[in-house]
Amino acid sequence: MGFEELSLELTDEQKSLCDAVKKFCAEVWRPAAIELDKLSDPQDVIAPGSILWDVLGKSYRLGYHTMTIPKELGGMRPDGLTSALMLEHMGWAAADLAVSITASCVPFLYAPLSPDPEVQDLTRQFCEDREAKMIGCFAITEPEHGSDWWLLEMKYSIDQKSAPSLRAVLDGEEYVINGQKSSWISNGTIATHALLFICLDPSAGMYGGCGIAVIPLNYPGISRGKPLDKLGQRALNQGEIFFDNVRIPQANVICQDLASYYALTIANVSVANATIGSIFTGTAQAALDEALQYARDRLQGGKPIFNHQNVQLKLFDMFTSVEAARSLSRRVMVYNSITVPPASQYSAASKVFSTETAFRVASQAIQIFGGYGLSRDFHIEKIFRDARAAMIEDGVNETIALSAARNL
Repeated sequence: MGFEELSLELTDEQKSLCDAVKKFCAEVWRPAAIELDKLSDPQDVIAPGSILWDVLGKSYRLGYHTMTIPKELGGMRPDGLTSALMLEHMGWAAADLAVSITASCVPFLYAPLSPDPEVQDLTRQFCEDREAKMIGCFAITEPEHGSDWWLLEMKYSIDQKSAPSLRAVLDGEEYVINGQKSSWISNGTIATHALLFICLDPSAGMYGGCGIAVIPLNYPGISRGKPLDKLGQRALNQGEIFFDNVRIPQANVICQDLASYYALTIANVSVANATIGSIFTGTAQAALDEALQYARDRLQGGKPIFNHQNVQLKLFDMFTSVEAARSLSRRVMVYNSITVPPASQYSAASKVFSTETAFRVASQAIQIFGGYGLSRDFHIEKIFRDARAAMIEDGVNETIALSAARNL
């Protein structure tokens, strides 16, 4: 990222940390993500000996897996602006790995809410992990339920027909869980722990009848599907998780009442959307960088195509769009990092605007590349596919917008 940094208030410590993140992700993450993207079988991405495990281990040793966990719990959570800067650099290097590493911490962020000391201690264990032995996932999407999880309080969500299919029935001091989570669970087939959304009362629908649990994924009755074979973000493992009469202690359910469920869900979607916003601001920057470099190198009509006004106008439009996304995503990250409850409509705006900017800028970049932009020999082709996936993950943009619009 060779443009002016407009956040003039950055401290030397912030600059040093971000330089380190940028260097590490450029040298380690990006080459690995490109290599993993080329594997035809997604099972090979997570196979023993895959470069993925080396990358995760190196990332854990730097503490990047704990960047959303507060320091008092053992994490490295920096201030909002530093978090945004780090995520931008990660998204610039490899959006798929950025999503994986940020999803990994989710169950451990909420484990301290359990009354059980053993569940609470999972956070400490995760923060001390330097070998990527503990990997988390955000287990919410189901075959018949995806973005509609975020339609809180709408008529649809209180209808019993909207009740999730993963059911948890209280039996003494344990819940018995049956059902499945879909193939879109990030880290789904490699995760050791999950933040698990469950249906406690089907008659109350999706909004009134749900709870959230933090569980290890080694209980009897839990199995996994095959890794998902998909268009973009191929270094991000995703896959199904099945539950067949799985018994979990009641203490693993961190919220069972409507008020707690609402607060945690809003917190979840706010953090997830703001995170995606910052990551794909970086991805948009990556697309612009690729196009700018190509425009300088490619000769046509006896001069670099950068000198043609049509190309200059495209590049300036891309530049303006990226800076707009950067401004919004950083402000949202800073504001919601110190605001309780978070302003979820702003997180949604960041997610929607930044992901659509990344896709549009990547599409314009391919237009500048011409036919070469369609070739897998050029990195812009991967950036384009990764950006396309972002407009669906963590909530389809249209549904995210509809949900957030209620708060306007």
